Amino acid sequence: MNPGKILHQLLLNRTSGRRSFAVLVDPDKTNPPACLQLSRAALENRVDFFLVGGSLLTTTFLNSTVRTLKANSNIPVILFPGSNLHIDPSADAILLLSLISGRNPDFLIGQHVIAAPVLKKSKLEILPTGYMLIESGKPTTVSYISNTTPIPYDKPEVAACTAMAGEMLGLQLIYLDAGSGAQRPVSPRTIAAVRKSVEVPVVVGGGITTPQAAEEALQAGADVIVIGNGIEKDPNLLVEVSERISAYNKALL
Repeated sequence: MNPGKILHQLLLNRTSGRRSFAVLVDPDKTNPPACLQLSRAALENRVDFFLVGGSLLTTTFLNSTVRTLKANSNIPVILFPGSNLHIDPSADAILLLSLISGRNPDFLIGQHVIAAPVLKKSKLEILPTGYMLIESGKPTTVSYISNTTPIPYDKPEVAACTAMAGEMLGLQLIYLDAGSGAQRPVSPRTIAAVRKSVEVPVVVGGGITTPQAAEEALQAGADVIVIGNGIEKDPNLLVEVSERISAYNKALL
């Protein structure tokens, strides 16, 4: 199967060494005016992707969030689902997350079986993704909802072998996540170990709340940097992380 437009771009970036910037938007924590403002800021700061979703959505704002983002920017909107209920065909793509760091069959294949007929009929670009939770200093919503234990923070070799297995199973992206509200981001040692062990693009998010944390993830080999909660607390983080990624990419020229 030939890669879709978004995966093709990620693979090209991986080959060239160019890093990408993604902003995670939680529909429960936003509204149309805030999405409009975020769309403008994202365009100004060269954001490459919006990820929309969360482990637990308690409102019905998923569709309005996706539509507002798409109506006010040309930035691709990718669903980041917590369950088979979090599907909106108006988005551009979906991360089909297989929680390979855990052993809960529902999040390895169960949710996917239920979602498959809906996804098959949609025009969403499907991005099969090995999703790996990394211990971040405290329990997170995703570890609780998924009923799984994260990979220990100080065990990069376990993360590397897990990512390797995911790639061998045919997953096209590896996503390392410390989780929403993480006390600390995924360690550079873990990112570097995973980057060395696989050829597919590596996405890193959770706990990246400072430009320094983003810089460390970039230097360790993250292909895509994801920030979310950090922007809510510090709007300048969007500008500062964008500057770090832009400087990194310019250095490649």
